Amino acid sequence: MVNTNKIPSAQPSVIVPASVNSRQPRLPLWRFLAPLLCQVALVTSIPAQAFYTYITGTTVVLQTAPVDPYDFLRGYYQILSYEISQPSTLRDLPGSGINLERNYILDGDTVYVILEKPQEQPEGDRPLPWRPVAVSHQRPDNLPQNQIAIRGTGDGWGVKYGLETYYMPENQRLEVNENINRAQSRDPESFVVEVKVDSRGNAIPLRLWVSDRSYQF
Repeated sequence: MVNTNKIPSAQPSVIVPASVNSRQPRLPLWRFLAPLLCQVALVTSIPAQAFYTYITGTTVVLQTAPVDPYDFLRGYYQILSYEISQPSTLRDLPGSGINLERNYILDGDTVYVILEKPQEQPEGDRPLPWRPVAVSHQRPDNLPQNQIAIRGTGDGWGVKYGLETYYMPENQRLEVNENINRAQSRDPESFVVEVKVDSRGNAIPLRLWVSDRSYQF
């Protein structure tokens, strides 16, 4: 007699994947916020620094000379070169740790130029420039009230103070250029820039003076 009962076949083994609902460890919130806060701090640091300098800074006037009035990519602007930007000017000042014998300043070097307020102001509207009296790699302390230190950075051939570009107002381009050219030919020293300098040496531009005319930055 034939046994009709079938022997059940072996079932293939099934690998059960890990549950999709399994909880994964969560990253702490600070790991998401930290990069965001760093970016926000970076973006706002420049305006915050400028605001601090504007509120707490001392008004200083710098002697300038224009360089290049036009650029096809960025529109009309004036590149400004300052008297205190030139190694030939700084070389003759008493200083600390700065070698300017070859009219050369290392790229990236920090330079503090001590400026002294003029004793007398002119009768007209245009203010007189402050006179450089010393130079140093270190920020000086305990300066008299009529002096202040402005901080710059060497670029290999001179010193930059972050005050080198003046963008001309749209409706005053021709007037500014004509006044600059006229002032340079008659009296180069009539071309000055009014700035604010804070206690740490940071500076922001306020006003461009060409003879007796002034233009806001």
